Order: sequence, then C-alpha cells, then structure tokens
Amino acid sequence: MTTCIHAGGGKLRYRLIDCKGQVQGCRKISSLSSVTSYRCSQKELSWSCGVSKFLNIQRCSFSQSPIGENWRIIRTVTSSCLRDGSTKYFDFAVIGSGVAGLRYALEVAKHGSVAVITKAEPHESNTNYAQGGVSAVLCPSDSVESHMHDTIVAGAHLCDEDTVRVVCTEGPDRIKELIAMGASFDHGEDGNLHLAREGGHSHRRIVHAADMTGREIERALLAAVHKDPNIFVFEHHFAIDLLTCQDGSDTVCLGVDTLNTETLEVTRFISKVTLLASGGAGHMYPSTTNPKVATGDGMAMAHRAQAVISNMEFVQFHPTALADEGLPVKLSKTRENAFLVTEAVRGDGGILYNLAMERFMPLYDERAELAPRDVVARSIDDQLKKRNEKYVLLDISHRPREKVLSHFPTIAAECLRHGLDITRQPIPVVPAAHYMCGGVRAGLQGETNVRGLYVAGEVACTGLHGANRLASNSLLEALVFARRAVQPSIEHMKSSALDFSASNWWPRPVVPRSLGSNTADKILMLTWEVRKEMQAVMRKYVGIVRSTIRLKTAERKIGELEAKWEEYLFQHGWEPTMVGLEACEMRNLFCCAKLVVSSALARQESRGLHYTSDFPHLEESKRLPTIIFPSSPVQSTWSSRQLHKQPIC
Repeated sequence: MTTCIHAGGGKLRYRLIDCKGQVQGCRKISSLSSVTSYRCSQKELSWSCGVSKFLNIQRCSFSQSPIGENWRIIRTVTSSCLRDGSTKYFDFAVIGSGVAGLRYALEVAKHGSVAVITKAEPHESNTNYAQGGVSAVLCPSDSVESHMHDTIVAGAHLCDEDTVRVVCTEGPDRIKELIAMGASFDHGEDGNLHLAREGGHSHRRIVHAADMTGREIERALLAAVHKDPNIFVFEHHFAIDLLTCQDGSDTVCLGVDTLNTETLEVTRFISKVTLLASGGAGHMYPSTTNPKVATGDGMAMAHRAQAVISNMEFVQFHPTALADEGLPVKLSKTRENAFLVTEAVRGDGGILYNLAMERFMPLYDERAELAPRDVVARSIDDQLKKRNEKYVLLDISHRPREKVLSHFPTIAAECLRHGLDITRQPIPVVPAAHYMCGGVRAGLQGETNVRGLYVAGEVACTGLHGANRLASNSLLEALVFARRAVQPSIEHMKSSALDFSASNWWPRPVVPRSLGSNTADKILMLTWEVRKEMQAVMRKYVGIVRSTIRLKTAERKIGELEAKWEEYLFQHGWEPTMVGLEACEMRNLFCCAKLVVSSALARQESRGLHYTSDFPHLEESKRLPTIIFPSSPVQSTWSSRQLHKQPIC
C-alpha cells in the first residue's frame, strides 16, 4: 500500500512500526516492530487530528499470555478516595510532580479527587532543574508565526504544524496563569518581563527567573497544590506498571501499581483517568543533566501497556553541561547528574572556544553560538574528537560582571565552589544527555491510543519538537498540554464509574523479602554493574554521532546484557511478579534503550538529533515520524511486558 502526503502545510507522512513483522522498504526492527504503511485520508495525516482514531486503524491482536524541604505533608485519605487495604481509589491519578503533573492536578481537582504520585520528593523533577526559562511570544515585535518558524527549523521540519501553532498561540496565556498563581519572573528596568534570547530563537522571548526558572515554577505550583483539599500527594511511590484491561479491541487504563520505596509496600491506585507526566530517560547514559529519578519509567510502562511510542531516536544532548574535569578544585565524588550550564549563557553573548582558545562555532554554522542545540552539540563533539580533548570552554567573562552575576547566579555560585570565577575565567563544558524528544504518542489534547490514559511533558511525543527541541520549549509544551488534557479528562471521568472489584483483576506485585539478604545484595550489586555497562554501551554506540554498525553493536550488546541480567535474577529465585526499585528501574532503562536503538536503526537519514555517518544527509522522502506499535508480549523479555496478564474489562 502507498503512503500519502499533503504537500506543505506541515502535514506529515508516517513511518509505522507494528507487531506484524512485515517490512516495506525498511529494515526489520528487532522483536519490537517493523515498518509498514497504509492508506489514509488527508485529514488523518495530521499528527494532532484525531490521534486516537488514527492509532486505532492498525491494532495488533495482543495475546493474553504472559522543594522545598518543608514539603513533607501527605493528606490523609478521606471518603472522597476510599481506601481498601493497600488499594486507593481516585477520580484522577497523576504520575509525576513536575510542571505538567502539578498544573494538570490543579485543574482537574476542581472536579474530583486527585492522587499525585511521585517517585521521590515532590520537587525532585526535571522541572526543578530547568534553568533557562519558558519561551512565549510576549513582545510586540515578536509573533506567533516567528516562534513557529523557529520551532520548525530547529525541529528539522519534522514538527507537526498544528501542534506547533497550538503551543505557540496558547503559550502566553499559560505564562500569565503562572504569574497569577504567584510565580515570580525577572523584570527589566521598564517594569516589563525581562525576555532573554537563546539558541535557535530569532527574538527575545524567554521568560525566566534568573537561572532558576524551573525551581520557581515548581515552587509556585507546589504551594498551590498544598492549599488544594482535593489533591493528595504520595511521595516516594515508584510507579511499577499501569493497570490495563482489554475492552474488545481497546486497551483501557484503570490506574497504576506503585512501590513505596520507604516502607517497601505495594500500593494499588484505581482511577477513572490517569495522566502520565513522569519525565524523561536521561539515565540511559552515564552523563546526564537529569535528576536520578529520570529512568524512563513512564515511557517503558506505556509501551508495556500497549501505548504507541514515537520518535525515540531523537535524544537531545545539551551542548553545555559543566565539565567537572576542567574545574580548578576537583569534586570529592562523582555527581549523580551533570550540572547544566543554561543555553541562555550563549544567548547572552557566551563564546565557545577549544582549549587552544580558538573560537570554532563559526566554522560549523553561520549562526555560530546561537545555532540550535543539535548543531552545537555535534560541533563540540567534532572538536573533542579531532583534538583528543575532554571538554571545551564557554566564555562569558567579557560581559559586565554585575549582569553575569544577576543573570546566572546559580552557575556562578557552583563554579566558584570549585575555584572558578565565571566573570574572569571561561567555563569548562561538555555535552550531556538532556531531553527525550520522543515518547508516548499523543494528540492535541494529550490523549493516547489507550483509553483513559493521557500524557504531558517530556514523557509525551506531541509532534512539537520534531527531530530537535528548540530551547525553552519544553516547559512551554508541558504547560500547554497539561491544560489541554483537562477537559477530555473531566469528560472521561464523568462518563466512568469506579469498579471497586477492579482491584482484584490483576495479581499483586510482590516485594522479594523471601530471597534473603545475601541473595538480594548479590542481585542489587549485579544490577548496578549491568546498569553501568548498559550506560557505557549507549554512550559509545548511541551517542551524538552514530552509524549502522555501531547501532547494531549496541542492539546486540544490550540484548546480551539484558539476557545475562534476567537469567541471573530468575536463577536466584526472582519471580516475574517481584518488584524492587533498582530492578524495576533497570527493567525500564532496558526497555527505553531498546526503543531508542530500534528507532535509530529505522531512520536511514540524518535529521536533527539523529546523525548517522552512513546516511549523512537529510532526505525529504524520509520526513516521517517513527512510530512503534507494541509487539505481542508472549516472547518478550521481562522489561518489555507487564508483570500481570491483561484481563478482559
């Protein structure tokens, strides 16, 4: 069958990966999928138009076989969310406590009870580490069309135009809502919001709170959540698997199983609506700007629950993470996550040099330091390889001292702690894994192909970012889609009823207390070793510059590592229904790594963040999102299937 395309207008053809194992013009993608295509109407070609209907066209016949320090308050469960032993019942379950999850929770709480389920403390999210800001058209000389153009160019023309228009149009109102909630952003001498400029942007449009924007947004949202009597926050609850069932050809989400990582008790949440806002998967790599909670849990859970995944090959490496090796005073221990040096430093005039103090960015792109992130990261990577050096230098010392300190106080303080004064000396920087442009495929209202499951934030793939995210568009996307998911969620909630017997439909996950401490310690030790090995494979073979042979090597090595790990677990008494934080994180990292490698092998061109030396050029005929349909769980590994058999609704 032929694939149709609408010439222009941002409508995209689709690169489809399903469970049937049929190949049309593209290599087979391991056990996950294969590439196929089919006829569709011109209207259905839009990413955002009726995504649920679109995703239902090709269904598989699935087998039924196997921030504050003071934010410590968890509201007592009341009659609005009935409790039955280790099961809790809510109208809405929100997985994640970043900007997307909290903003959504505040809106839906006006219509029912809300559980916010967070892996660590509520403030520990990618949002809290976002330095740069939120992009929005707030200046008279700027325009929605200009913001759209910058987004689409940065995304290597793989963005969905409908999605881009919605986000760029609605962004200013979302900023005003944050301000009304009490978020405090920097203002200029004229009393108006101070707007910064970052790489890839043609105008100043970045709203910021010095270099701590994410932290300020998180603070304001958490303060509002704390005051809302309908929102109940469950911290240190690790989401294990979504609870899904089959209703005819539809997969339906009815909640989530969680592990309380402090008490080691399993808690089941039954909900009418579930929002997945769990962030990214930066810890697939050894060096990442993401907090330690970013292990791809949401993407992996959604994939196992039959959700459609898209564009996982596009892993954004931030060009400028602090290179600890170049600091005068060395760290006493390795950081859990790399320290980010915001894009705004380059937007404010920062210049990149190699260690010979040669400026190199003009050699790679006419936009120099203001080129999009993918270009800058590849340029730095090329310099490091050619010169056999471990980092480059980012110099902002030529700017007025008071402006540097007022705009970048967090970066200045962190560097000064290690003997470096950024007002006098250049900053050592190196690329680090930063953001997943792919994720769970969503429509314009955050809907997925799984009924009752919505997504927002980094876990989602909405079509906004295309092949590369424009700086400061991530918080914007999270705000816009969290808000857009509200109305359909409310409608779904009102048309649904909580079935109190549903809690018994799935077997309960089991904490492996029966293994004994000696065996548990051995499993934990091996899991950490395997995790480091997998991260090393991803860094070496699935980094900024790729090739087919390197990707196939990664595919083989990851498969061998996973088989070795699972074999050890099961030989030592581990059962498929057993859960532990480290083992479940490893399970999710394997799942996401395989999705990234499979998607990268399918894209036989270089576009945006995906650069392969075997196909170094961009090809218009391949301007297709990569779509992964789930495969049958029968022969899949532990990381790729749910702990329980999927019941009939």
